[in-house]
Amino acid sequence: MFNKSCLSVAIAALLSHAPNASAASDADLQAIREQIQQLKQSYEQRIAQLEQRLQAAESTGKQTEVSPAQTRSAEAAPSSVSAGGDNAFNPAIALILAGTYGSVRQDPAIAATGFAMNPNMGHEQGFNLGESELGISASIDADYRGIATLALDPAGGVGVENAFVQTSALGNGLNLKFGRYFSGLGYLNEHHAHAWDFIDQPLVYAALWENQLAEDGLQVKWLAPTDTFIELGAELGRGRGFPGSDRVKNGAGSGVLFAHAGDDIGIEHSWRVGASLHRTRAADRVSDAVPDLPGTIGGVSNSFSGDSQTTGLDFVWKYAPNGNIGNRYVKVQGEYFRRKESGLLTYDTALANVTDSFSVTQNGWYLQSVYQFMPHWRTGLRYDQLAPGVASVGALNAANVIADYGFQPTRTSLMLDYSPSEFSRLRLQLARDNSRQGLPDNQLFVQYIMSLGAHAAHNY
Repeated sequence: MFNKSCLSVAIAALLSHAPNASAASDADLQAIREQIQQLKQSYEQRIAQLEQRLQAAESTGKQTEVSPAQTRSAEAAPSSVSAGGDNAFNPAIALILAGTYGSVRQDPAIAATGFAMNPNMGHEQGFNLGESELGISASIDADYRGIATLALDPAGGVGVENAFVQTSALGNGLNLKFGRYFSGLGYLNEHHAHAWDFIDQPLVYAALWENQLAEDGLQVKWLAPTDTFIELGAELGRGRGFPGSDRVKNGAGSGVLFAHAGDDIGIEHSWRVGASLHRTRAADRVSDAVPDLPGTIGGVSNSFSGDSQTTGLDFVWKYAPNGNIGNRYVKVQGEYFRRKESGLLTYDTALANVTDSFSVTQNGWYLQSVYQFMPHWRTGLRYDQLAPGVASVGALNAANVIADYGFQPTRTSLMLDYSPSEFSRLRLQLARDNSRQGLPDNQLFVQYIMSLGAHAAHNY
């Protein structure tokens, strides 16, 4: 290196002018040693100053660093603004454009069997613009950052997907977020739609979380100061998202606890596991078109009020030969959720209006794998399964409410996508949907996702 060469020349010059070693006194030798040490310190200080200037120059306009595990494991994909995507106090702006074509044989409005009381995230048929996302992110000051993601409805109108303030000024690995955010429970919940590996969410997310759980409230995370990734988090929210119901009240309407742990195994493997707990309360949560024992045409409208508690487990494992995710990699992930609800159910609110006790435990899981077999090309396979459970129905509604559907909804999906760059993606997806008893469905979807503007790395 240039600096080391200069140091060597300077040392040689000193030695060449020094007295003959055999005749040199101890005092002369000591003086030479001191001059050499001074030169070393001078050059080391100069090198350190140059390195600091270089780092300062590189940091201008550069994204915030991510952990080694995130760097090795992030897939090239269209991305909206996320933490670190801004340049100092200048807002970073991103626009995600997405659209689909869907071909399905059965009416997408029909809910999964045994989950008619839950939201039905049915697919759209034919050509659809889809939901566009506008993301804005910027530093507020030395302690705070602000992030907003607006959902542009193709039919008109703007929805607030995320709008929160984030700070790491607490120190000691603590990070505080307040506003509207995607909950940290599970693995997929925090990922925006454009970052999904399939066109749609797994059945368990669609049925239990209405695709994603978003809250208005506070979230605190603690990152342990260890080589192994350990993250603990807690949230207090309004309870606005399903399975809760938006209520006008003081205090919190929901709470979440979650824990994540992960690590790298060499340069080729990485993993993460997690556990979650979500508690909330529903108040007069109305469900339409619910099948009943009398066989009412079109179903009935029911109302539920009571407690809801969901526990979950998640894992993800990633492998890239020689740590190079640009050529090939494999990702395997899965999640399991179990929900118990108990309270009062009002049957056929429009006519019978009969209220009695009701409780049910439902669960669901999925397992999927994505394989990038060559640069820009990936394929993936996913299997979903739900369990409606057997409900405990009060005597007044025993002849009205279906307690046991005796059917397990399932679905298998296969996808192939092509990403010419990290800003664009084209995807083909085929699915065999057996989530509705007696109504099997062969589905075909085509999707495009395009990212304009600021770009930042996705979560692990």
